Amino acid sequence: MVKSFSSPLVKSFSSPLVKPSEQDTGPHCPGFPLSKDILLVFRTGATEVLEKFPVHFDTTLRCVHNHIIYSDFEEDVHGRHIYDVLDEVDDTLKNTVPEFELYNRLRLHGREGLNSTIKFGSGPAGAIQNPGWKLDKWKFLPMVNKALRYQPDAKWFVFIEPDTYIIWPNLLQYLAKFDPSEPHYIGKHMYIGDVLFAHGGSGFALSNTAVRRVTEHWRAHVDEYAQYTNKEWAGDVVLGKALNDVNIHLFWAFPHFQGDTVSALDYNITKADKKPWCFAPVTYHHMRHDEVRMLWKFEQDWHLRAGNSATTMRHRDVFKDFILSQLPAERSDWDNLSIGTEYSGDAFLKLSDEQMRGLSQAEKEGPKSFQNCKAICETKPSCLQFSYAAGRCSISNEVKQGYKATSQCLEYSNAAGGCLRSKMVASVRSGWMIERFSDYVKEMDISCDAEDGNDWVT
Repeated sequence: MVKSFSSPLVKSFSSPLVKPSEQDTGPHCPGFPLSKDILLVFRTGATEVLEKFPVHFDTTLRCVHNHIIYSDFEEDVHGRHIYDVLDEVDDTLKNTVPEFELYNRLRLHGREGLNSTIKFGSGPAGAIQNPGWKLDKWKFLPMVNKALRYQPDAKWFVFIEPDTYIIWPNLLQYLAKFDPSEPHYIGKHMYIGDVLFAHGGSGFALSNTAVRRVTEHWRAHVDEYAQYTNKEWAGDVVLGKALNDVNIHLFWAFPHFQGDTVSALDYNITKADKKPWCFAPVTYHHMRHDEVRMLWKFEQDWHLRAGNSATTMRHRDVFKDFILSQLPAERSDWDNLSIGTEYSGDAFLKLSDEQMRGLSQAEKEGPKSFQNCKAICETKPSCLQFSYAAGRCSISNEVKQGYKATSQCLEYSNAAGGCLRSKMVASVRSGWMIERFSDYVKEMDISCDAEDGNDWVT
């Protein structure tokens, strides 16, 4: 857990909210009527559920009326029942498709059938060889079908993963702006080939009408979609294809739905002509246990101070009151994901003679020490943070909290929500230009004064 950094500058960012009563022990849950009309659906697997799921039982799920958990193995975890989402899949597929080898082993041997030598994880940012992740693509269409059967009168079905953090009050406010009797498909946009679909880890919402239409279509074309699924590598694109086939197209909900963690998000990034800063977060992805607990506590305290659960928390509130409050001027054994300009022997080798001559003396000496790296950042007005490790200095005009680390991230993917390339080092040391944050925040806040800059994406 990051220790709070207290300074007059950081305190000036905090909203002038009433201090919560010490008797308010929570949970502080929104009272929106829609909350009872949403089924929150978790998609998980035996290789990850014990590691990633229990944290939600005493945090995010405390305010959720209706939820169900689907996996590739039926079991009970901490008193919660986990349902087998693949039990009705055709036996021929289970016996012939390689991805079902894990499923069949679990059915025969239970958890003892798991191969302990497999590095668990999920997705491109996790363990791509995890057999559970390979099996995952087969879950999406059966999951939607089962969710409708489980709660057929739900107005909305919201699908997330166990490392997805959902800000429940914001989700309720957001979905209330759409008519569930219309066929809505809402999420963070991604493409594979020419198929536009909602990224599963960022979470997505389907109206009752959309769920009924796509499940009816799938039931009539099960074999066709099985063949399509067998050729693809991701289940969210399979569902997106089925929805497109029934003329239900994705509504782009960035920056409400996020593929990054709260600690790695660039609040100034532009996608779909929008920056997160002025808008309300609904989800974060790839969230770790400590992040979930810390953000849950922050969210609860924030709404208690606001005195009204209907008050909309925006990305800028999370940045000012959660992220900035934890940033010191520097921190050892920490990587703040300064993926900007690199100064190192390797980087210099890629430069031409003319480019090398164009470097300042500070830039040439940057790889020598943490202080030299800091000096580069100080000479560049747009630099907001930097990191140093073993002769490698990296600076950035983004502000990220980052993580405790023994490796320095060299290439970070916002799409994958993680570091794609890193270098093992003895120690990583990170720094933030605290004195520049006040102007940075003021400039960002001005952007919210635009006509469409401080609203929901609808």
